[in-house]
Amino acid sequence: MTDLPSPGPRQGGPPSRVARRLLLVHAHPDDESINNGATMAKYAAEGARVTLVTCTLGEEGEVIPPRLAHLAPDRDDMLGPHRVDELAEAMKELGVTDHRFLGGPGRYRDSGMMGVEQNERPGAFWSADVDEAAAHLVRVIREVRPQVLVTYDPNGGYGHPDHIQAHRVAMRAAGLAPDPDFRPDLGEPWDIDKVYWNRVPRGVLLEGFGRLRRDLAEPGRLPFRQAASVTDVPGVVDDHIVTTEIDGTDFAAAKAAAMRAHATQIEVSEPYFALSNALAQPFLSTEYYELVRGRREGGSRESDLFEGIPDFSFEERQNGTAL
Repeated sequence: MTDLPSPGPRQGGPPSRVARRLLLVHAHPDDESINNGATMAKYAAEGARVTLVTCTLGEEGEVIPPRLAHLAPDRDDMLGPHRVDELAEAMKELGVTDHRFLGGPGRYRDSGMMGVEQNERPGAFWSADVDEAAAHLVRVIREVRPQVLVTYDPNGGYGHPDHIQAHRVAMRAAGLAPDPDFRPDLGEPWDIDKVYWNRVPRGVLLEGFGRLRRDLAEPGRLPFRQAASVTDVPGVVDDHIVTTEIDGTDFAAAKAAAMRAHATQIEVSEPYFALSNALAQPFLSTEYYELVRGRREGGSRESDLFEGIPDFSFEERQNGTAL
């Protein structure tokens, strides 16, 4: 099994001494900034330990800037290393200092869209053994000891094989990490308090697309010509499914900067952005989640992923010194 790389400097100090610890698991570079950029920036700024695990380098992505077209997998096949650099820049914009690639950089390759031959390529994440991949994540969980995990729903938000696999691996690892009989060499068992899936409420999205269509009707107002549709956006659900919303208004600029860092994949023109399909969609500074494991306090939407979790460090918990 390939060792995970040693993490760099960590915001908020060693994990066991930080009261709030958040782990996010994503498929490709850029997924984190689009889905959770404001959330990550907010908690990092507040002193929480924010750890991002990305499962692939995103080697099979399309390339937006013509000057970088040579990086594509059907040409130089150097998009992966380039996206590693983009991700590093995005993390700087969000103030997140602990980022890892699952199993180490390049351990799992981007599988491409569902049904393409790259799905079955040796090393493709989609064809990886789930328990083997989950073991890499168990190591991270037992080291970082997060109270909160964020990942995708069972469909990966929109059916991409790597997103589906990231969901499977994250949920499997969350189940294995507290088991003392599973790979004791990977660290002391740790049980995650709360697990969330990324969501977008349909009502919010419809309002955003309404504004977008009005802006597109004004010639020259936007660099985009067409709008995406609600079905193009991952993780859309009826509003009542959403349990939690994180107001990232104060961190919208950081999220936009992080998204711009992924220049091969995203074009940002606030309050909108487009992927390689050039179809505009709303930029959301408030980010939404569904709590799927853990206790929810009351019936209203949460405004904090750590709601209901005692606010003291692992060391305080272990030593019995928490107030």
